[in-house]
Amino acid sequence: MDSGDINAANALRILRTEYLAPSGTRRTGRRTATATEAQAPLNLELVDYMTQAVTEAVETTKELRAGQPVTAPPPADAEDVYRWMVEETANLDEERQKARDALIYRQGLEHAILMGDHKVVRPHPCRRCHTYGLHWDRDNEVVACLNEHCADNNGEPTTWTLEQVARHYINRRTRAAVRAT
Repeated sequence: MDSGDINAANALRILRTEYLAPSGTRRTGRRTATATEAQAPLNLELVDYMTQAVTEAVETTKELRAGQPVTAPPPADAEDVYRWMVEETANLDEERQKARDALIYRQGLEHAILMGDHKVVRPHPCRRCHTYGLHWDRDNEVVACLNEHCADNNGEPTTWTLEQVARHYINRRTRAAVRAT
């Protein structure tokens, strides 16, 4: 991963340290029943999300190695799983390394969006019209192109998944690196 990438490991660390504790109760202005049990000491949805992200990284590493045993066990600290993933797949062919990089980049985008940074999709061009009009659609959990010329016949915006955005980014980065040499 280069320094221009979304730093998935750092984002995961921030999620763990700053977002894991549940926020205070929300005041809606309406009367509600008094809670009879204490709130969970951790945001359990975030714990599940982080566990799923680490599990996906570990399982993908094993799949990319195509049945070869990993040389080192996954690290105990979740933030180190991406470094471990890169080390374990460093000697694989370019396509598998691109798949690894796309997963890390996608998870970095997911981590940032989960922390409320929806602007992380804006620096990416639309795969269809190649303009920079992308934004995060919270309701549908997709990236949408706001360029009216890119919309379909019904006027609906073209949408992309975070996985598609990540794969496109990694492919563009790889092509740029090849042209630079």
